[in-house]
Amino acid sequence: MAQALLACGRLDGVSTLLPDPDLFLYAYVRREAVLSSQIEGTQSSLSDLLLFELDEAPGAPFDDVVEVSNYVTALDHGITRLREGMPVSSRLLREVHGKLLSRGRGADKLPGEFRRTQNWIGGTRPGNAHFVPPPPAAVNDCMSDLERFIHSKDPMPALVRAALAHVQFETIHPFLDGNGRVGRLMISLLLHDAGVLRQPLLYLSLYFKRHRDEYYRLLDVVRRDGDWEVWLDFFLEGVTETAGAAVETAHRLLSLFQSDEKRLAAEERGAASLLRAYGVLKTRPVATIQEVARRSGVTFPTASKAVEMLVSLGIARELTGAKRNRVFAYDRYLAILNEGAEPI
Repeated sequence: MAQALLACGRLDGVSTLLPDPDLFLYAYVRREAVLSSQIEGTQSSLSDLLLFELDEAPGAPFDDVVEVSNYVTALDHGITRLREGMPVSSRLLREVHGKLLSRGRGADKLPGEFRRTQNWIGGTRPGNAHFVPPPPAAVNDCMSDLERFIHSKDPMPALVRAALAHVQFETIHPFLDGNGRVGRLMISLLLHDAGVLRQPLLYLSLYFKRHRDEYYRLLDVVRRDGDWEVWLDFFLEGVTETAGAAVETAHRLLSLFQSDEKRLAAEERGAASLLRAYGVLKTRPVATIQEVARRSGVTFPTASKAVEMLVSLGIARELTGAKRNRVFAYDRYLAILNEGAEPI
């Protein structure tokens, strides 16, 4: 517990050192969306998501990327609602679920509503299922109990409360689809709401992805044997590892930005427009020349020249191989974010 809190404190501290915390949050939220969706079986990558978010990007969207994009929208919505003063509650989780299943796969699975039929995990029917959640008539009462637990006045540490609430939510399985993603998202919302982190930067999906079998086994151990302690050990170890990795990633990104900015400032010609184009790729690591021109406030020819220079310096790389509507990526930035985010 002490190690986990210390790691969270370091992560909270490093977010204040970043010149633009929102830049880090933008990238980290998208990385989390990819990882959390991969646990459910999607094969989308971070680059796929960033390409999909570019209106100008060629190619049709496909179900996996839509699912990941929905997760970004759901998480952004949850954070916004917390900042508006809404507590973590059944209402907030239903709203988040509505965003998560608003389009694509699962859009026919009652987005934003608790289930009205029985569901189960594994097997072909409740009779041979691996786990059967509470019947639909009990879902509202179960969620009300969970909500009361989340907001109870006892002095339970926020990390422990989030750990227990996550297992209970997954056990209730209140939605027809998307329970795993909403349950993982709820952890981030709870820790942000409790003030453990000023910026919602702690996401456990990579840890759960790497230890997927153990994660599911321990959920079963709690349900079958009531062994909450072994789950808490696993969860707090995950918080410690994840927060530490996020701090390391932040330092690596800062070092990369400083190194590349120093190189660009030393260029004899067009350093100002180069730095402006580079600034766009820092905030949007996959972009078209149109996007670079619009965000940097320069003309299309100036942006085009600056981006070509970034390519020649090895900072940017063209992704499509096409002559028109080309898309460029900030390669080393994406490589750092992509570690562990490759499809399963």
